[in-house]
Amino acid sequence: MQIYQLLNRLNSKKFTKLLTQTVALGVGAIVLLSSANANAAEQVVLKYGTFQGQISVQELTQFTETGKTTPTLRAYLQAAQQDPTVARKALKAPIKADAGFLNSLLSSWAGPVLVSQIGEVVHPPGGQLNQEALRSALSASIQQKGEVTLLGAIQNYPNTSVELQGDRLIAVYERLSSLAELL
Repeated sequence: MQIYQLLNRLNSKKFTKLLTQTVALGVGAIVLLSSANANAAEQVVLKYGTFQGQISVQELTQFTETGKTTPTLRAYLQAAQQDPTVARKALKAPIKADAGFLNSLLSSWAGPVLVSQIGEVVHPPGGQLNQEALRSALSASIQQKGEVTLLGAIQNYPNTSVELQGDRLIAVYERLSSLAELL
């Protein structure tokens, strides 16, 4: 009898309203948290000359931040005869400056130059650079970390897949390093 009375109380309008509001709040929070980077790249197509392989952005991020490689990434680096230390350094080397300054730099005459330099290495599959998408990725990287990195451009690229031209990585890294010294 007590269980029946408890169930009747739970079916009251106040409880139903409270339960509905709680569920709606939970669903709203899940949607907001999961869509924060919903349009960011998830896969990276690594290209070194004629060699091509695919890894997740998560694998590339782990490698860049910790130096740990997955068996797949290790095999790709070996096949491309790429030094992991140099590749890692190129991916995480920052152009650091005040976020407002970097964003105004992107909006100035130098913006298209910077975007096209990074676009030589990071672009959508197929090779056609989308200046606005890359500018958006760089701006998001600046907002998150106050710096521009190739990894930040990859992580924030507004496409599910992005291509990384590994054979151009070091040359672009050196040019960006020279630019960073001027800032």
